[in-house]
Amino acid sequence: MLQPLNLPPHPFKISDDNGTLTLFDEIRKKTIVITPEEWVRQHFVQYLIKQKKYPRSLIKLEGGLKLNTLQKRTDIVVFNPDGQRILMVECKAPSVTIDQKTFDQIARYNMVHKVSLLAVSNGLQHYYCTIDHENCTYQFIEELPVYVKG
Repeated sequence: MLQPLNLPPHPFKISDDNGTLTLFDEIRKKTIVITPEEWVRQHFVQYLIKQKKYPRSLIKLEGGLKLNTLQKRTDIVVFNPDGQRILMVECKAPSVTIDQKTFDQIARYNMVHKVSLLAVSNGLQHYYCTIDHENCTYQFIEELPVYVKG
């Protein structure tokens, strides 16, 4: 059974393929296997679209990035209409505790992307912060802002 999350429910099209649960990913336009982390990622994307009004067309899942010589993947990146990254989200399985290691991971990815709004979620707990790259500071915020076109 799929774990309930601390995110709004969504009526995913879930299929059981010989004991492997899959769903149709509306962003990547393909059927994917539901892992615990993917379950969080899919719910968080729907939260961004439905509750926070981020346009589906500006969301990219599992985008590649090169960190030093290593190839890594960001879970969710949201762009503005000009193609600049405005939000990066790191998703973990509900069983994974969000700790300093998790924040270090998204901070390393952000050394490449230089995004000013970061989110970390395991589906049960969510943390948001704004980054001021010019002054090298960050501030945790209570809520993820609603998308503002511009």
